Amino acid sequence: MYMSEENYVYIMLSDTGTLFTNVIKTYTKAPYNHASLAFDPELKEMYSFGRKNPKNPLNGGFVKEDIWTGTFNKYRNTTCVIYRLQVTEREIDKMKRILEVFIKKNDKFLYNILGVIGVSLKEPVEFSNSYFCSQFVADILYRSGIKISDKLPAMVTPDDFRKNDRMELIYEGKLFDYAPIKQNEPKS
Repeated sequence: MYMSEENYVYIMLSDTGTLFTNVIKTYTKAPYNHASLAFDPELKEMYSFGRKNPKNPLNGGFVKEDIWTGTFNKYRNTTCVIYRLQVTEREIDKMKRILEVFIKKNDKFLYNILGVIGVSLKEPVEFSNSYFCSQFVADILYRSGIKISDKLPAMVTPDDFRKNDRMELIYEGKLFDYAPIKQNEPKS
């Protein structure tokens, strides 16, 4: 299928340095333990499963991540890696249609903490309307016809994206040093 130049989605893997990510990192030994899906290189339209409130790690679920007002702004030393993934227009349309359900029923979705534990035990733990970050990103891609792993979405970790050949590395470093972020920083 023909893919034009501008059809990309962006996968950002990040490490905020929070207690929760440090606990996960102790187990995974991976540099990044949070995955987000964005539709633009400036990361203005970015989605994941994580903290609904930057101050409360226990209140998690589906989030439209905002770098300037959300969790990332609270953790300004966040490190990240950003990949772009070439996709078709049709795949983007499918992703956005699937996302509409998440956006409309935002309050119905929960953070799948048992799923995170299941990955560590090599046993998928799935509930309807419950996801963890990399499961969510993998599921959106999978349901749009993009298979990035032989694993079930409930077993995909952020490191699986990092190790995938289809991912094109565009940036690695401090999130707030990423040129499109730096250039768009709101004036205080």
